[in-house]
Amino acid sequence: MGVPERLGARIAARLAALDREGLTRTLAGPSGIDLSSNDYLCLSRDPRVVARLVEGVHEHGVGSTGSRLLRGERASTSRLEARFAAFKGAARSLYFSSGYLANLAVVATFAEPGDLIISDGLNHASLIDGIRLAKAERAIAPHADPAALEQLLANRRTTGQAFVVTESIFSMDGDEAPLADYAEICQRHGAALVVDEAHAVGIYGRRGSGLVEETGTEDGVWLTVNTAGKALGVSGAFVAGDAPAVDYLIQRGRPMLFSTAAPPALAEAIGESLAIVEGEPALRGRVRALASLLRSALRDRQLPVMDGRSQVVPILVGDNERAVALSRDLQAQGFDVRAVRPPTVPAGTARLRVSVNTGLTETVLHDFVAALAANWERTTLCAASS
Repeated sequence: MGVPERLGARIAARLAALDREGLTRTLAGPSGIDLSSNDYLCLSRDPRVVARLVEGVHEHGVGSTGSRLLRGERASTSRLEARFAAFKGAARSLYFSSGYLANLAVVATFAEPGDLIISDGLNHASLIDGIRLAKAERAIAPHADPAALEQLLANRRTTGQAFVVTESIFSMDGDEAPLADYAEICQRHGAALVVDEAHAVGIYGRRGSGLVEETGTEDGVWLTVNTAGKALGVSGAFVAGDAPAVDYLIQRGRPMLFSTAAPPALAEAIGESLAIVEGEPALRGRVRALASLLRSALRDRQLPVMDGRSQVVPILVGDNERAVALSRDLQAQGFDVRAVRPPTVPAGTARLRVSVNTGLTETVLHDFVAALAANWERTTLCAASS
């Protein structure tokens, strides 16, 4: 391969710096008890969802063959979009092949020069990248701080449309946005509230549609982004909300216009997942109960679990190398938990991010906490003696 010498040297230096800082990543497949995936309801392996996907493949084939504006459009996808809109209590929804693309499309398509985008300080990278692509002014709001949001909107210098972008359940801290406060503030200032429900869909709300439903803020939220690859166990994401906005995404949303459509069989599988979520509320009750049990067990051992009530349970470690060592030791003991380090989280906040799912048991969670406590004490002693 013809790699320019100067470029090769620069890449080698960057890799060496990552290694020195304890930030080198490795790709590792699943092994042991699942404490790290986002398959919260274990629907990715549910026989009903699997069977419906297989039926969809036999019916539609394995690929879509093109973008949705060419030959990639299928009736199965448009039917699912209508169903998902009803699930969210929205006028329309639009399916994207990934949550990353959906977030890029929403933020980058609507914001124009003279507009203002206010983003929560802990928003996901896909939202941040969409904001960077947008041709609007931008501001970072302190995490989950309604007073700071109010001040940013009241003092803004731009005269265009204001957009407020937040996750509902934050993917790394596992806490909740104050959606009711945000909705009220946005309505008062004429701002459009965009909520990424990636980690809330399937878990929160009477019907399982998300935290927007649970907090009763549907009328105050303009658009939601809802992934199907986490609690729903399949793949892709839906933008749901205002009908003209969804139509405008079809006309001008580049991540949709210039991407090959998702395989139509996925729509059949997602439809089955939705039926399970709506018809079996005990599933989301179980995952939330297990998350509560885990937090209590961690606190009993005086381990630094972060506050929250969601199925995302972060255990703050701080040091990058120690987080990796704890993860490695726990994996060797059969617990598949992963270390999360900068830039995914702020510097100095490396952590073990535990994701609770319905396939776990109380016994497994207590065993995990006991193993973590023993490893924690050992690594603390090692750090003190070094």
